[in-house]
Amino acid sequence: MTPAELDILPSPQFWRRVSCSLYEQLVLLGVIALTFLVPNLALGILFGISLPSWLTFIYLYAVLGIYFVWYWTKSGQTLAMQTWRVRLIGKNGYTVNRRQAIWRYVYGSLWIAPCVLLQWAFHLEKWQIIEMLFTVALFFWPLSIYLDRTAPLLRQSLADRLAGTRLVELPKNLVTLS
Repeated sequence: MTPAELDILPSPQFWRRVSCSLYEQLVLLGVIALTFLVPNLALGILFGISLPSWLTFIYLYAVLGIYFVWYWTKSGQTLAMQTWRVRLIGKNGYTVNRRQAIWRYVYGSLWIAPCVLLQWAFHLEKWQIIEMLFTVALFFWPLSIYLDRTAPLLRQSLADRLAGTRLVELPKNLVTLS
């Protein structure tokens, strides 16, 4: 599709975003297992050391950032986005550049801040933290499309509006998986 054709497509609605996000979380389990668990298990088994939690967080944040930025700048779609026919575009329908992708990742991670505050305020345990992160990422963050007061078919999330990007829903007959 040409950039002009992409630019006039509607944005994905709430449940398509939730479905895509759920699938994305499943894909990210594999990414994390390969890039995080394997090296950390090797460090623990071979040398008996483990990374401090703050360094682990920074490492995971960087790994996931590389994953998203690479896919968004390459084709505008992660694996989950390809399956759910969702594509990230920049202004006028063009593929996002690296700077836009990085800012979208940073803005898209803002949902972590309220989770940290809730964990601190309520002294949540490990599994409660995971459940809270999962719920906020899956349901509450996609609800930010309703803060956008434009036409319902053009609504974008907070991260997209701040980064100057758009999610669009691709038509069924034009989708090719790459």
